[in-house]
Amino acid sequence: QVQLVESGGGLVQAGGSLRLSCAASGGTFSNYAMGWFRQAPGKEREFVAAVSRSGVTTDIADSVKGRFTISRASAKNTVYLLMNSLKTEDTANYYCAAEPTPSRWAVPKTEYDYWGQGTQVTVSS
Repeated sequence: QVQLVESGGGLVQAGGSLRLSCAASGGTFSNYAMGWFRQAPGKEREFVAAVSRSGVTTDIADSVKGRFTISRASAKNTVYLLMNSLKTEDTANYYCAAEPTPSRWAVPKTEYDYWGQGTQVTVSS
């Protein structure tokens, strides 16, 4: 069973950047597609980005496309979310998730089995 720990959240001004990290342990990192989700107060959790087991395929939500980038570093068992040009509407708790997938290229948007505790991102105007 994989454990996930997010870091890198914080307070940033609109237009700024942050890089979130998610360290995985307790499992074989290469067996899991990895995703980022977020949840703002009073709103449902929403998909942000996903990267396949191979790291070759990614999927980015339309709301953050062109501003956010997801990547993974297999040697470090870590997945990253680079967030540029942040907007106040990006304020949310950001969660890392892992899903074992048979395909090395699948990028699931739902049905993740393992979740981290989240890291708060607050964007001020």
